[in-house]
Amino acid sequence: MKKLLASLIVLTLFSACKNEQELKKNNNQIVNYPITKITDTVDTYFGVEVKDPYRWLEDDRSPETEAWVKDENKITNDYLNKIPFRDSIKNRLSTLWNYEKIGSPFKEGTYNYFYKNNGLQDQYVIYRTTDNDKTEEVFLDPNTFSDNGTTSLGGLSFSKDGSMAAYSISEGGSDWRKIIIINTETKAVIEDTLVDVKFSGMSWKGNAGFYYSSYDKPKGSELSAKTDQHKVYYHKIGTNQSQDKLIFGGTADQKHRYINANVTEDDHYLIISPRTSTSGNKLYIKDLTKPNSTFIPILEDTNSDTYLLDNIGSKLFLVTNLNAPNKKIITVDASNPTPEYWVDFIPETENVLTPSIGSQFIFANYMVDAVSHIKQYDYNGKLVREVELPGVGTVNGFAGKKENETLYFTFSNYTTPATSYAFNPKTGDSEVYVKPNVDFDPDQYESKQVFYNSKDGTKIPMIISYKKGTDLNGKNPTILYAYGGFNISLTPSFSIANAVWMEKGGIYAVPNLRGGGEYGRAWHDAGTKMQKQNVFDDFIAAAEYLIDNKYTSSKYLAIKGGSNGGLLVGATMTQRPDLMKVALPAVGVLDMLRYHTFTAGAGWAYDYGTAEDNKEMFEYLKAYSPVHNVKTGKHYPATLITTGDHDDRVVPAHSFKFAAQLQSKQKIGNPVLIRIETDAGHGAGTPVSKTIEQYADIFGFTLYNMGFDTLPNTPTEEVKG
Repeated sequence: MKKLLASLIVLTLFSACKNEQELKKNNNQIVNYPITKITDTVDTYFGVEVKDPYRWLEDDRSPETEAWVKDENKITNDYLNKIPFRDSIKNRLSTLWNYEKIGSPFKEGTYNYFYKNNGLQDQYVIYRTTDNDKTEEVFLDPNTFSDNGTTSLGGLSFSKDGSMAAYSISEGGSDWRKIIIINTETKAVIEDTLVDVKFSGMSWKGNAGFYYSSYDKPKGSELSAKTDQHKVYYHKIGTNQSQDKLIFGGTADQKHRYINANVTEDDHYLIISPRTSTSGNKLYIKDLTKPNSTFIPILEDTNSDTYLLDNIGSKLFLVTNLNAPNKKIITVDASNPTPEYWVDFIPETENVLTPSIGSQFIFANYMVDAVSHIKQYDYNGKLVREVELPGVGTVNGFAGKKENETLYFTFSNYTTPATSYAFNPKTGDSEVYVKPNVDFDPDQYESKQVFYNSKDGTKIPMIISYKKGTDLNGKNPTILYAYGGFNISLTPSFSIANAVWMEKGGIYAVPNLRGGGEYGRAWHDAGTKMQKQNVFDDFIAAAEYLIDNKYTSSKYLAIKGGSNGGLLVGATMTQRPDLMKVALPAVGVLDMLRYHTFTAGAGWAYDYGTAEDNKEMFEYLKAYSPVHNVKTGKHYPATLITTGDHDDRVVPAHSFKFAAQLQSKQKIGNPVLIRIETDAGHGAGTPVSKTIEQYADIFGFTLYNMGFDTLPNTPTEEVKG
């Protein structure tokens, strides 16, 4: 017995020594995680009991949760502070980020407005000029909204003659907004601030007032409590918000989670677009020229995504995927607007259509394997021209008012910084309007589109970007980034952060997974509900392609994604922990059994289904839900979870619970950290300074856990500096 005990002690000491050696070999530090309280909370779904030991972390207002966040951040910061090259990454990010960025101009009243950032300003500033005076004048500077730059500009909307403007602000990254109304000439606030506004535009009716949308303020935490009845209001200038007229959404029949309200450019019609989920909408029209007119239904079901593109008098131009998965444009008269009267204007093609309007033309932006192609049409449906583009990549723009003589568009891809072009719609000529002066040479880099087969044989496109001459030896640090959901398409675009990653010898790969919108509605639906596993299989197959073709290996592969992409990372790392060295889930949807109980989460059911739908859906969700699939003793990749304490879209409890599960069950070797940004939300409006710090932490953590003790492709003196 004594011999057995002695052997066990020796074996334990040997294992501890071996583990410590393994940690040193991988640059890993020994992390002593905070003790996270475990409770006996249990839910029952269709007779199946499911434990939820960290349910208490859902209470964002409790002192216990606040203390846990503080403890976790301390451990994370202590770890990150020991990465020797983190400051070098931050310095390079700051240097490369520090260039002037200017948006395309737009005219309102007698002024030409544009957004500009001098370089490292936390928020973009809105400037203006006149046709006769090109001197730039600051119109709105969001950097003055708060001392720490965490109050950001949400939306900006001008009255018909441009004499007034309404703008919304977000405090601490929250989706809840305040609306401020000003006189544009004096820039003086002209009435009380509107409060408790969420998921809303501001659409003016002439100069008299505007329409906006919101929810009743929820009971309990405004950052996590459920909100599911959106309402449209009309605010008349000169009146108190309490007098705002409820326009739509106040009855049980009109209950929807999201409702958009828009006035046509000619002030003739109000268009209401109610949704119960993020996909599919109803559509109603109201004639604003007729007193006491009622809403006329265009569509009374949510079987399609349909919206008004424009109108000429009573002739409506609608964009729809009804019986057209890749979308088309139809025309119909407002007096009889239902589908039986629709006439095809620009028919569906094999490529997904996203149109814009300006200068009395329609610009059809077709996505061909995630790359833009533009066709210009007149309002008779005649093809004017195929617009010549600067290269292969993503184009945004060609939008403006009917009287605009010049339109603008931007072009970018993974290796080309976004450049603005001025376009003459009559001649088709374009010229560079603003070319950014970035300390980055695109000629040294390349992007290559490949196609690979997923588990079921489906062909998936992926664009891989890296420095020319990169040796495909399986040792290149690689970030595999994807999204795969909600009909959202990932098209080539330039990022300062990714430029720094590639500059240091990194490879950046983006596959276009099912669940996205790259190939229309069928592609989206193939990654939803009971087919959601397709998305994870597509992602896994992308990683295997990169490894098989020697771009990288499991030791040098990181997977990254945010929001629905955070779910993608969480599901992939729990299903195939052997496949990657680093996992970077950001603001992720990670508890698939309870996501629909927070804020507007129930609106995501088109993509996910819910655990309450039926037993089959519950079992399917539970089988991939990251929070519920962390196994004791598994060797998960080094993980850095990121979230914001004011994220009221994907509440941080998802990330909190996932971190707690991983920290309690992870086999020794790879760290599991959570980085919780304070006064930050889901991402929009994040100050530049915070963004730079976050990327420095992410890249530092990634390279450090891939075994690098110095920064790749960086002179020693720069690392020390």
